[in-house]
Amino acid sequence: MDLIRECMGAKRIGIGGHIRPDGDCVGACLSLCMYLKKCLTDAEVKVFLEQPAAIFSEIKGFDEIVCDFPRQEPFDVFFALDTVPDRLGEGEKYFREAKKTINIDHHVSNSGSGDVNVMAPLIGSTCEVLYDLMSQDKIDEDIAMALYIGMIHDTGVFQYSNTTPETLRKAAFLISFGFDFPKLIEETFYQRTYVQSQIMGRALMESIRFMDGRCIVSAIDKKTMDFYNVGPKDLDGIVNHLRNIKGVDCAIFMYQTDVLEYKVSLRSTQAVDVAKVASYFGGGGHVRAAGCTMKGTFHDCVNNLSLHIEEQL
Repeated sequence: MDLIRECMGAKRIGIGGHIRPDGDCVGACLSLCMYLKKCLTDAEVKVFLEQPAAIFSEIKGFDEIVCDFPRQEPFDVFFALDTVPDRLGEGEKYFREAKKTINIDHHVSNSGSGDVNVMAPLIGSTCEVLYDLMSQDKIDEDIAMALYIGMIHDTGVFQYSNTTPETLRKAAFLISFGFDFPKLIEETFYQRTYVQSQIMGRALMESIRFMDGRCIVSAIDKKTMDFYNVGPKDLDGIVNHLRNIKGVDCAIFMYQTDVLEYKVSLRSTQAVDVAKVASYFGGGGHVRAAGCTMKGTFHDCVNNLSLHIEEQL
């Protein structure tokens, strides 16, 4: 697909990503925004996202993200990045009303819902998909930094199995622009506040292993989140620490979002396809990393997930 050709003649272009935007989502939206503004100087380009975490504030254009989703005239082109349109949150209305829609993603659970679709489930991040769609001579330091942030976040700083030799070659090109990539990795991927470390410690301490130790689960309820004064963004990374425990093939982390409602994150080894598990409950993601929202008590959710995990184990 030719990004510029697909947007040719468009005066108003919108870009949206999924609710609770992560590094790949934020990096993809802002890099595409910068790229289109650079190539289509007469077009108005806007990014619509739920308020991203402040750790991504060094990306150019972060302060221009529209987070209140005001009423808009239909866009000539609207991009849904790193998600299915159903998970655009309030931005879904822009997608549905747009004259032309483009869906770009790398999640195996997304079959494409736009007028134009680029689905690349074998590629590690949506930012890497965008890299392939951009002309290298139009990539500058700001675009490179945004793409790099997305790539490191969805590959676990190049440690997940979705990292390929091509991924590393692309990353090498991006860091050649000279931005401080060690600082970006430290501040956006590894660094935690004291309170974030406290609640992670509590989640690890109260975790439970089952299925002969091959599965592990931990949950944080609303009361605990209020006690520590934390939100969903403060819980990032907990599920990965659970998965890193020796002998664990599948990790489940849940946090309460409402009465009898939990947001569920799943991580696994090659033994479990968690995208398959999550899709059964209306979610999706990758083979080794997926998520969904579930109704019921903590035990209801664990029991229902266990049925599908046990089938694979």
